[in-house]
Amino acid sequence: MSHPHWEFRVLYDGECPLCAREISMLRRLDRGRGRLDLEDIAAPDFDAARYGTTLHELMARIHGVQPDGTLIEGVEVFRRAYAAVGLGWLVAPTRWPLLRPLADAAYRWFARNRLRLTGRPDACPSDRCAVHSERVA
Repeated sequence: MSHPHWEFRVLYDGECPLCAREISMLRRLDRGRGRLDLEDIAAPDFDAARYGTTLHELMARIHGVQPDGTLIEGVEVFRRAYAAVGLGWLVAPTRWPLLRPLADAAYRWFARNRLRLTGRPDACPSDRCAVHSERVA
């Protein structure tokens, strides 16, 4: 298996206005270096099974992929994406012992409410990308 040229792949919801702005900013910060690979999970041809998961799981919170195929989720995705574009210092405080639980909890709250917060409460009426509040064991 060949090693990808990118440092980190971000799986993002391209239909989420806030997510799309963040990804656009990361793309600009990457400056064409290819350190980040950005994959839109809202694209019609996206296949979550390729990552051993479901679209439902990927839509519930942000995910990223390491070059070895390991799936990462939550705030750690932002830490790795920002580090890849040279701004790791910006999110470094979210690793600090006192701030890490707060950052993680704030992101979990945002992820559960992002469709409503971004003005898309009915974004997925077909349940293709439904985000439910129950936890999967």
